[in-house]
Amino acid sequence: MLSVSNLSLRFGKRVLFDDVNIKFTEGNCYGVIGANGAGKSTFLKILSGEQDANSGQISLDKGKRMAVLSQNHFAYDDEVVLNTVLMGHKPLYDIMQEKDAIYMKEDFSEEDGMRASELEEQFAEMDGWNAESDAASLLSGLGISESEHGKYMRDLSGNQKIRVLLAQAIFGNPDVLILDEPTNDLDIKTIAWLEDFLLDFKNTVIVVSHDRHFLDTVCTHIVDIDFSQVRLFTGNYSFWYESSQIALAQRNAANKKAEDKKKELQEFVARFSANASKSKQATSRKKLLEKINLEDIQPSSRKYPAIIFNQSRPAGDQILNVEGLSYSNEHGKIFDNLSFRVNKGDKIAFLGPDSITTTTLFRILAGEIKPDSGEFTFGQTITTAYLPNENSEYFESDLNLIDWLRQFAPGEKDEVYIRGFLGKMLFTGEETLKQCNVLSGGEKVRCMTSRMMLQEANVLMLDEPTNHLDLESITAFNNALINFPGTVLFTSHDHAFTQSVANRIIDIHPSGHLDKLMSYDDFLASEDVERQKAELAI
Repeated sequence: MLSVSNLSLRFGKRVLFDDVNIKFTEGNCYGVIGANGAGKSTFLKILSGEQDANSGQISLDKGKRMAVLSQNHFAYDDEVVLNTVLMGHKPLYDIMQEKDAIYMKEDFSEEDGMRASELEEQFAEMDGWNAESDAASLLSGLGISESEHGKYMRDLSGNQKIRVLLAQAIFGNPDVLILDEPTNDLDIKTIAWLEDFLLDFKNTVIVVSHDRHFLDTVCTHIVDIDFSQVRLFTGNYSFWYESSQIALAQRNAANKKAEDKKKELQEFVARFSANASKSKQATSRKKLLEKINLEDIQPSSRKYPAIIFNQSRPAGDQILNVEGLSYSNEHGKIFDNLSFRVNKGDKIAFLGPDSITTTTLFRILAGEIKPDSGEFTFGQTITTAYLPNENSEYFESDLNLIDWLRQFAPGEKDEVYIRGFLGKMLFTGEETLKQCNVLSGGEKVRCMTSRMMLQEANVLMLDEPTNHLDLESITAFNNALINFPGTVLFTSHDHAFTQSVANRIIDIHPSGHLDKLMSYDDFLASEDVERQKAELAI
């Protein structure tokens, strides 16, 4: 279907990847992973023809069509939403445009009639008569209501534009579908819709995503960019991660016998194959795993941050009591009469109709803004650490990272102590002397995480902690919260993160809230929860 032959890409002396040979075949979904800067998005751009490699060839079978999720959110601002989706199938859209232009002619000639006839035949072969209804159905599935379909793209919000561009990419059943971070800014329901769509998609999908649940659900293979090479592994992200960790542990245990290594990997593959029966792609995925060559499983060179949240003192029994909190903005009520009590050991995931709801609550609890009414009280033994969603105000100086972090350290701390916390977040050597106002989004979050670790709080408040982080940092953060003995209040769009950390869910709406002592998956599956949410919406 799509072949990569002898592909190499260098930037000066730096080799991004070299001598890559991969075939992407029909019916499979390939998740492209790699550390920040490894070249994931660049690899997709080369596959789509948007960027040239230094050497090698990309070959798509004759007559096959490729579609790519556009990263330019302003490219279609002057187009109507429905037409923007139709443009995703360029051959069909070109026929529609030419056909309409001919029929609008006042001096319709015999030659025009013959051409129109040809176009009508091609239009029918491409199922053109159903094109608009199919495009509308995609938009509705992605949360764009019918009332928005006739609007111009420039009149939509940023989140809505992303959904329209996603509909554009998947419209018309492309033979190869390339998606770079398709779940960004999508809510849980829309991500679930996209997962179901891709599971039913019969052609080839190549996707970059930091959403582990999404990769686990849709991927049959993992394309790992590591060691300046691009390697193909059978299985989803969790299979790749767990098997690579086993391989790493085995490599570090130099005296481990070869037969013991092989037996351990065989047992792991068998166990994972059995678990695949729970997947919608159960049969095909299990067959793929059973064909794995154990020699293909290799350790990863990835470096994972050492995120460890310690408490300077354990919390007492009184954690946090919230009574009658209300807050409104210029658009109306965000929440009203919100009351709940946080218990010792709670790890609560806060949900809401949008990020404004949860961010507003965290800003109130952090003392950044005041509620319209109501109050909240932390226990006397409580110390808090807050990770905001928007952190730019913390990085407006030209301090280097050592001096930046030093200002948040309790008491007088020497440089070695500060470097230790930066090193845990993979800032070493000359990197610690970078000015804080030139950091990337991911680097800023890692700095803010170092700041939180310094505080040694017993209550952590986290507003979208996985934003801007790579998979390695997300995994490390996830494990840190699972192991943290204190209380965690957080919100996240990362399904796997929320499911593995939360033991309680509080879902906030303008007219009330739901408070359930259960896991995230149980909350999503609960018919009782769905009924109560429907009652709140009335």
